[in-house]
Amino acid sequence: MRVDVPYAWPADEAEALALQARLRPLADHRGPGPAAPRLVAGLDVAYAGDGRGTGDLVAAAVVVVDSATLEVVERATATAATTFPYVPGLFAFRELPALVAALRELTAVPDLLLCDGHGRAHPRRFGLACHLGVLTGLPTAGVAKTPFTGRHDPAALAGHRGAHADLLDDGEVVGRALRTRAGVKPVYVSTGHLIDLPTACARVLDLAPHYRLPETTRQADHLSREALRAATAG
Repeated sequence: MRVDVPYAWPADEAEALALQARLRPLADHRGPGPAAPRLVAGLDVAYAGDGRGTGDLVAAAVVVVDSATLEVVERATATAATTFPYVPGLFAFRELPALVAALRELTAVPDLLLCDGHGRAHPRRFGLACHLGVLTGLPTAGVAKTPFTGRHDPAALAGHRGAHADLLDDGEVVGRALRTRAGVKPVYVSTGHLIDLPTACARVLDLAPHYRLPETTRQADHLSREALRAATAG
């Protein structure tokens, strides 16, 4: 899969903030996004050590699944040393080089990317899912285990599968808390690029028939940890 990066990776916080500001208007949150994507890719990274130092090893994984059967179609991994410092809200610049390298190994082009992270639910409305979507030109959404920006009313989130409540930040809807299993903690979905929020949530539910996390995230998480163990063995 071809992924062109039309700029140099930022070297410091000021450069990263400027790049986020330049790319943010390019993210399309209106969608509508794919109603029936055949191939959906999950993306995740695993860090060696505490994940806070420059030069930390990261292992990125991309797992493509058939949305109808949830069977894995293709896997790809890449490892890299981080060159960007640990700055909350700028994690994409620590993870993107390895993720882009893994995406380039794919032979199939996914119809949808689901990142273990955030998209619009970000202090500057440009999280990892937005950045990856703009880079690849593919519909992209973020599915996170914990919220980063925004809060929802717990009373508005019913206990049944499919229940959801808007994540609000300064009065703006930036994502949704989505319950994928009855009585289990929600996941936090936000749009990245070329997809709207209801469609992103519907696709996440489709991919999570048995577990809290969509199968894409479960598979990518396992593969990234496996790749990290192999890279640090010995």
